[in-house]
Amino acid sequence: MIAALIDSGLGMLPTAAWLKRLRPDLDQLLFTDPDNAPWGPKPEAWTIEKVVSTARRAVEMGADVVVLPCNTASVTALSHTRVALGPSVPVVGTVPAIKPAAAEHDSIAIWATAATTASRYQADLVAKFADGKHVTAVACHGLADAIDRGDSGAVSAAIASAAERTPSGTRALVLGCTHYPLVVDEIVAALPPGVELFDSAEAVARQTLKRVDEVGGVAGTGDVRVFLSGRPGALPDGALAFEAGRLLAESDTQRFVQ
Repeated sequence: MIAALIDSGLGMLPTAAWLKRLRPDLDQLLFTDPDNAPWGPKPEAWTIEKVVSTARRAVEMGADVVVLPCNTASVTALSHTRVALGPSVPVVGTVPAIKPAAAEHDSIAIWATAATTASRYQADLVAKFADGKHVTAVACHGLADAIDRGDSGAVSAAIASAAERTPSGTRALVLGCTHYPLVVDEIVAALPPGVELFDSAEAVARQTLKRVDEVGGVAGTGDVRVFLSGRPGALPDGALAFEAGRLLAESDTQRFVQ
């Protein structure tokens, strides 16, 4: 069985790592797009075409399930990808963990990219799952880009800025960008004690495996293949700064090709 994950950068790593932990024999195709990242500022039509065309290529390469572990891709192109691939290929999107956070807490902050923060998609999720709660949307300018670049100074500055704009009474923090779990320890250190963090990577991975099991098929060998803006490649060295990246690199077949 093969799962294909599509994202502009390293935001797919947390979900891919959970898939590796939960189902080590699952083969994975990781499609990143360093030539055009980030996708957030791109025109909607451009993003839809990029995601749909990549998903079609993934299916041509044997993917049984397509995953969009990226809020921008899910917000913009999830429905289009499902239509393009048809009912025989499950497409799993990413939803910020607003629902579980609101089920447990009344004061919630959502850290996300500027594009997701301003989206109707996030506003609808808040209205649906957190109506009556105190919700603060915090745009983390530059944080995802800094993570992709491996710029620790810019990461720290972006986290500090977001923490300053997070109300002191916040009890739950939703990580609304799939990059952010990669620096979760630094985020926790910037917040007051007792703030509970919610992210969606494990839930997306479990939903993916549910769909994999529904499709059925032959077990894989646990190979991880990486594509960089369509070109076969390997996880970038910057990915190895994170535990998730190191876990996946052990199965990254191109990394060991001389």
